[in-house]
Amino acid sequence: MLDAEDVLDPPPRRVLVAGTAGVGKTTTARRIARAIGAPHTKLDGMYHGPGWTVLPDFEARVDEMTATPSWVCEWQYRGVRHLLVERADTLVWLDLPRSVAFLRLLRRTVRRRLHRTELWNGNVEPPLWTFFTRKEHILRWGIAKRNEMRERVPSLADDAPHLRIVRLRSQREVERFVGQLSTRTE
Repeated sequence: MLDAEDVLDPPPRRVLVAGTAGVGKTTTARRIARAIGAPHTKLDGMYHGPGWTVLPDFEARVDEMTATPSWVCEWQYRGVRHLLVERADTLVWLDLPRSVAFLRLLRRTVRRRLHRTELWNGNVEPPLWTFFTRKEHILRWGIAKRNEMRERVPSLADDAPHLRIVRLRSQREVERFVGQLSTRTE
């Protein structure tokens, strides 16, 4: 497993960003995409249809996206994780402290709900009180899935030996890593 200081040679071209809800996967993925000159695809927008339904062409669209020479996306959705890992050359694991992840997720969720921010295909965050009634509420899900990521990512070292895994444990390490990518592509 690599860390923020390690120079990736060759530079990454197909990058996954992994982490629990709230750690900044999308923001980091966008920054990495800019740094390496690759498109960023938000899988949530390809997955969620109106009314939070699953879009029927999701897997086909992921297959098409990952067949291109360069891309950056989040590593999520069980049905396509194997394809993403198979085609990626680098996985950036945002393993930030639990408190940082939860506070970011809480802030984001409350902001999106209060502003009724449209997320994907007309969907908005559910009312905040549903935290108490829905097991799949994003805040509950983020808490429940934290340890799952800590088990899943390290096992990739054996399951996908072609994949470079970069573990970033703080925002400072994220900044260092993205800065190093930007420097190499200038």
